[in-house]
Amino acid sequence: MGLIKSKIINRKDDHIRINLTEDVQSGLTNGLENIRFEHNAMPEINFKEIQLEKIIFGKRLEAPILISSMTGGVERAKQINHVLAMAAQNTGIALALGSQRSALELKEMETTFKIRKTAPDILLFANLGAVQLNYEKDYIGYCQRAIEMVEADALYLHLNPLQEALQPEGDTQYQGLIEKINDVIKKISIPLLIKEVGWGISETVAKQLIQAGVQGIDVAGAGGTSWSQVEMYRIEDENKRRVAGSFKNWGITTAESIVNVRKVSQKCMVIASGGIRNGLDIAKSIRLGADMAGMAGPFLKAALKSEEETIRLIDEMKHGLKISMFVTGSKDLSQLAKAKLL
Repeated sequence: MGLIKSKIINRKDDHIRINLTEDVQSGLTNGLENIRFEHNAMPEINFKEIQLEKIIFGKRLEAPILISSMTGGVERAKQINHVLAMAAQNTGIALALGSQRSALELKEMETTFKIRKTAPDILLFANLGAVQLNYEKDYIGYCQRAIEMVEADALYLHLNPLQEALQPEGDTQYQGLIEKINDVIKKISIPLLIKEVGWGISETVAKQLIQAGVQGIDVAGAGGTSWSQVEMYRIEDENKRRVAGSFKNWGITTAESIVNVRKVSQKCMVIASGGIRNGLDIAKSIRLGADMAGMAGPFLKAALKSEEETIRLIDEMKHGLKISMFVTGSKDLSQLAKAKLL
C-alpha cells in the first residue's frame, strides 16, 4: 500500500471510529433551546393535511431534511453511504456525501461514493474541501470531476480552517480563496453551496460568500460534533492534543449562524446543521430562516445498524416536525416560517 493511500485510509477510518467511540460533542449547545414557539391550542387545521414537501434545486423533497456529509474513501464507508442512500430514496429526503478528495486522488475509492444508482431520485450534494482550490492548478476541472463522479445536483465546498490547522496533515493556504470560489460558480453548471463543518458562519463571512455568488450556505454551527475534539483523539503529541482540546467551546451556534445569514440575504438558500437532533429542532431552524435542516451523527449510528433503523429515524424526524407545525397552526412550511414565537 502506498504512503498516500495509507494516510488517506487511516484518516478516514480514524474519523469513523472516533465519532462512534469517543465524546466529540461541542461544549456549546446549538442555541435552539432559546427559541420557543407560542403554543396554539386552537390550530384550526387537520393534522393529516399538514404538508412537509419542499422543492429545492428542482427536486421535490417529502420533508426538508438532509442527511449531512459524513464519510467515503474507505471500504467501511461504502456500505454506510449505500444504506444512507437507500434510506434517502425511500423517504424522499436529501443526501450530502463526505469529502470526495480521497476518490479524486485514488480512483479505486470512487465506488465508496457512487450511490446514484441506489438513489436515482434524491437531491444529492457532491462535496470537496474549499481550500483544495488553492492547491489544484486546474481547480475547475477538480470540481467538475467530483460532480460527474456522483452525478450530483449541487456541489458543497466545505470550510474547515480550524480542523485543517489542528491536523498534522492539514491544508491551511486560505488566502485568495473567495476569488476562486467565485470563479467556480461562474464555470460549473449546478448550484454551489458553502458549508462549514461545525463552527458556524458569521455575518461577515455570509456577506463575503453571498457577494461571491454562492447559491446556498450550510451553516453547520457549533452545538453538534466538534471536529477539534475528533482531531484531538488523532493527535499523538500531548502538547498539541491539549491545544486541540482547548477549542471544545469554539464556534458560532447554529441558531446564531442562521440569523447571521438571513441578516445578509433573504434569498440565499440556508441549510441548518450542527446539533440538530429532532423534528422540533428542524421546526425552530425553519422559523429562524432555514430552508431545510441536516444531521450527521445520529444517521451514522443508525446506518451502521440497518437501513430500517435509518428510515425509522427519518420518520421520527418527520413526525416531530409535523407535530411542531400542528401546534403552531402551520399547515405548510411557509406558514411555519412565520409562526409566532414567545
